[in-house]
Amino acid sequence: MSSLREIKKRLRAVKNIKQITKAMELVAASRLHKAQEKALGSRTYSKKLRAVLENLSLVKSNHPFFSKRPVKKMVLIIITSDRGLCGGYNTHIINAAERFLHKYPQNQPELIVMGRKGLDHFRLKNWTIREKVLDWGGKITPEEVKKLSNYLLESFLHYEIDEVTVIYTEYVNLLTRKVITEKLLGIEKMTQSQKEVSKDYIFEPDSEEIYDDLVPRYVYNRLQTILHQAWASELGARVCSMRQAIKNADEMIEKLTLTRNKVRQASITREMAEIASGSEGLNNG
Repeated sequence: MSSLREIKKRLRAVKNIKQITKAMELVAASRLHKAQEKALGSRTYSKKLRAVLENLSLVKSNHPFFSKRPVKKMVLIIITSDRGLCGGYNTHIINAAERFLHKYPQNQPELIVMGRKGLDHFRLKNWTIREKVLDWGGKITPEEVKKLSNYLLESFLHYEIDEVTVIYTEYVNLLTRKVITEKLLGIEKMTQSQKEVSKDYIFEPDSEEIYDDLVPRYVYNRLQTILHQAWASELGARVCSMRQAIKNADEMIEKLTLTRNKVRQASITREMAEIASGSEGLNNG
């Protein structure tokens, strides 16, 4: 059995770790509240905007955004975190990305990796990393998102890229997150069979100008929404991970405290036995 000094040292260390973990949990929880509002608030607008584009594609669908083309150049955006301490959050995303990439060995998709954890993994593989974005969580500005969305859309409209897919984690609630594989560019237009009711639209000034306004707006908004989802998911995973770590620390503190008391009691019993034995020896002498 370990000595009393060693047990006390371990007990102090676990208590210190618990204190640090608790502080990290509080920081993540405070950030999560704001991130959660953005994630849930932006989702509805993004879905409605996409629905408008899909409805319009039934009427006027010659815009390159809905053009059906062979996929010669594919880009995969992988959104991970820059820091750890969030359980299996990054592992689930990386595993989903690996499964996706193994379906397209001939296309050799180029990667845009967001987050250091994803970059550290995929830089060791044979995939081409087209762009990397680090230290983005909670810090990336709307201007930076706009720059990225414009770059992707321009490349797509000029046939430099034929398809863009994003792998990220969708925020549901604190305990539930889902890894999503979503096609951002290269969306096929809806067919009449997919839409039961077709509406007659009047385009003012004309359909091309409307598409030229709505398509960049949609790509930017969808990418921004995805990033809000990913950031809220990361914080939610970190809060859960820290709470589990605190629970584990409490259990370890309880066990170490019990062990310390047993060792202390054994030491007291041993000393009392030695005193009694010494006293008996003196009396016999």
